[in-house]
Amino acid sequence: MSLKIRLSRGGAKKRPFYRIVVADARMPRDGRFVEKIGTFDPLRPKDDATRLVLDAEKAKDWIAKGAQPTDRVARLLDGLGVLKRETRNNPEKALPKKKAQERAATAAAAAAAAASAAE
Repeated sequence: MSLKIRLSRGGAKKRPFYRIVVADARMPRDGRFVEKIGTFDPLRPKDDATRLVLDAEKAKDWIAKGAQPTDRVARLLDGLGVLKRETRNNPEKALPKKKAQERAATAAAAAAAAASAAE
């Protein structure tokens, strides 16, 4: 049984509220969970103490038992100093895709042709 530490959504439409839960990875997002270890309210100001309420000791215990936090929960745990998250870097993500590169190449060729014709 692989365990995940993840967010389970609650709250009304357009008013999200999340519980931080330890759940089996095969269960649905808002489905059955093993233990609730905290809450996260993204609508509160970032400096509000009740924005993120988390039992850090339980989180450490579950990570020691092999539970894997999701990306968002890892970011929250990193903010509290519970877990060190590696920074992610994909420099190729910002590069234009194939069609955009082709358009840029034809535009550059047209500009070069116009410049040579003007001379």
